[in-house]
Amino acid sequence: MFEELLLEKTDICKEILSDCRNELYLNMRFLDVALSSLIFEPSMELARTATDGSVLKFNPEFLMELYRMSGTQANRCYLHSILHCLMGHVWNPRGAEDLQIWNLACDIAVESVIDSLPYRCLRNPSKPYRRAVYQGLEKKMPVLNAEAVFCLLKESQPDIRVVARLIQEFIVDEHFLWEQGAKTPDMPMEQQNQWQDIRDKMETELEIFSKEAAEDSKGLREQLRVENRERYDYRTFLKKFCVLKEEMQVDLDSFDYIFYHYGMDLYGNMPLIEHLETRETNKIEDFVIVIDTSMSCKASLVQKFLEETYSILSQSESFYRRFCIHIIQCDERVQSDVVIENQKQLQQYMEDFQVQGMGGTDFRPAFTYVQTLLAKKVFYKLRGLIYFTDGYGTFPLKKPPYETAFVFFREDYLDVDVPPWAMKLILDERDLGGLVDIVR
Repeated sequence: MFEELLLEKTDICKEILSDCRNELYLNMRFLDVALSSLIFEPSMELARTATDGSVLKFNPEFLMELYRMSGTQANRCYLHSILHCLMGHVWNPRGAEDLQIWNLACDIAVESVIDSLPYRCLRNPSKPYRRAVYQGLEKKMPVLNAEAVFCLLKESQPDIRVVARLIQEFIVDEHFLWEQGAKTPDMPMEQQNQWQDIRDKMETELEIFSKEAAEDSKGLREQLRVENRERYDYRTFLKKFCVLKEEMQVDLDSFDYIFYHYGMDLYGNMPLIEHLETRETNKIEDFVIVIDTSMSCKASLVQKFLEETYSILSQSESFYRRFCIHIIQCDERVQSDVVIENQKQLQQYMEDFQVQGMGGTDFRPAFTYVQTLLAKKVFYKLRGLIYFTDGYGTFPLKKPPYETAFVFFREDYLDVDVPPWAMKLILDERDLGGLVDIVR
């Protein structure tokens, strides 16, 4: 009898979820693939709903009561889980100590998107507390994505009562399936790649084909742009400016021990092959770092950028025995040029570093100055220039004869448009030594 009743409730809930999916699709056609990507499955272990990226599990009693209260609430609950998958929250778990804050940040990010959508099927009475939370966050970040909200909550360390109030306000589903997926040896990369593909196509459709829908769903579009950026390690990025050449060094990787031992056995003390005395390596030789010291660029961020760059460049494996790094400070004119030729000079520069300038912003003088150095043959082989800036200034029109990257922090990434010949590197103040985003 119990099984028959459960089966009947399950069928009713699947109809509810199908109705939610259809109503959401009629209002947001760009969500068509995403809305159909989850399989419905009942679970009495849950108190609410939960998803792992492939299955949407639900407690039949909870879902039926939610729908009985309001069809709008059921729609929002369904879309909430879909957005978690779209934004990659499911595959970005945190350690036990950060788990509660991460789950809260994900819920705030998703609910902010849903609250910004102007569709009747999602309309909820506006709550003053929610509005206050959103306004407070928007003053400190341009986009309310989960990573930014998480880091802000971690830094501010809110009182436990405040956290409890926020959880009560924004909780919709359960996230325990995310942790279970993280513990699985073979992470469901296929699901993750599937949602990545959906996210890419959605962003393209919103920006090119569905302009009206894009205006109505600005918050969703901005979060998609954040999540769709490629992510690289800063250390790996700096290798773009390395030079490949031979260096005096025993190359054990290319050494064949079989022929070595065969020769020693055959002739006693005469190997048939010996170690190579040189090996090809990628290291930094000639390099330019330009620092924007205008009024709009924060000195504290400049210092952090230099500290991280120094920690990478100061490692012995980063340099050849001979190298030449020019660190140029420039606002509307070149303020200083310090030449670094060894690690001791690099360390001393960091210890004595002071910002010079604080005027207007113009990128052209630095490029003109570097071109002058090239004409004087100061560099042996200049591979690249990294320009750390907030992005607000006049760019050169002509591509220089070396790789160029404009570096700025994530808080400004929506407002900056670099020339097509340059790379745009987006660093994060919170994790300069880890992940960065790069756009060609």
